[in-house]
Amino acid sequence: MNTIDLRSDTVSHPTPAMRKAMAEAVVGDDVFGDDPTVLELQAYAADLLGKEDALFVSSGTQGNLVACLTHCGRGDELIVGKQAHIFQYEQGGSSVLGGIVMSQVPVQPNGELKLDDIKASLRTPNEDHHPITKLICLENTQGGVGGVPITAEYTATIGEFAHAHGYKLHIDGARLFNAAAALNVEARELVKHADSVSICLSKGLIAPIGSLLVGSKDFIRQARRNRKLLGGGMRQVGILAAAGLISLKEMRLRLAEDHATAQQLADGLAEIPGITVHPIHQRTNMLYFSIPETLDAADFVAAMKAQNIILRGGPHFRAVTHYWIKPEHIQIMLNAVYEYMKQHAGEFTSAANVMTKNAY
Repeated sequence: MNTIDLRSDTVSHPTPAMRKAMAEAVVGDDVFGDDPTVLELQAYAADLLGKEDALFVSSGTQGNLVACLTHCGRGDELIVGKQAHIFQYEQGGSSVLGGIVMSQVPVQPNGELKLDDIKASLRTPNEDHHPITKLICLENTQGGVGGVPITAEYTATIGEFAHAHGYKLHIDGARLFNAAAALNVEARELVKHADSVSICLSKGLIAPIGSLLVGSKDFIRQARRNRKLLGGGMRQVGILAAAGLISLKEMRLRLAEDHATAQQLADGLAEIPGITVHPIHQRTNMLYFSIPETLDAADFVAAMKAQNIILRGGPHFRAVTHYWIKPEHIQIMLNAVYEYMKQHAGEFTSAANVMTKNAY
């Protein structure tokens, strides 16, 4: 990438190897179930996560929506974190299109939903006045609190509770492999107790398009019907699945590099006077930082853009690293932020521990 784009890992683009695989992909009609590359991708994803089957969908939002529609009927209820992507950033699709009630509970700084909060949200069985609780949704990594990974032990606790009381567990695993890399475990261990999981191929795994929904054969059979209901049936989509295979076979194995560059950026920014780096329980590829509110945030963003550094927000920023952000790019950004703060932040401390331009 010519620019240092830190707005999200969604801005990443495919590698030359991915482009070549896409160009040479063997394709068929996926609506008829005979695209061999899609079938290979689905089988690989299911095996990787220890599930029976998988379904290729166009996006993580579609995967989550298909999952919720498959687990719940109109008037049923799901429990989800208030900062979760399903609730915050998917236009309330489960409610709008599925008539599903979304009961929100707080997300803790470590990405977990407290079991006591979940229990308090459950409806009284056989109470005519209440919707029927059917589904608990978790997110791993939990983007709303900084891309924090949640552990297999915690997920097992929630899954065992859910199944003991007749509920299903869905995991929005858009960045599941970041969680696996951060916790140094196999991804299948993080979803062992889940009835369904969505994984995104187009974030840190840098495929251009696509997500996968995994679960049991019966679940995926019904999910395929719901995908069609949403207009998600695709034809010669093997050209996209070919990139997805490289994502799962190769790109998931290098995500720790993105975590390292995020930590490099966090450590460097923390040494620049006037910059506040917000603490995160356990870092993956995200960090949050702020400039003083006395500064013009739009001017800061423009100054960064003038040096090919793309940020979004202000005065509070989220920066997300990915395949195309290398240590040398972090160096460039730290230098740029240092110089900006030196020129605009008023009294700029000269304490001995403050880095100079060339000290990063």
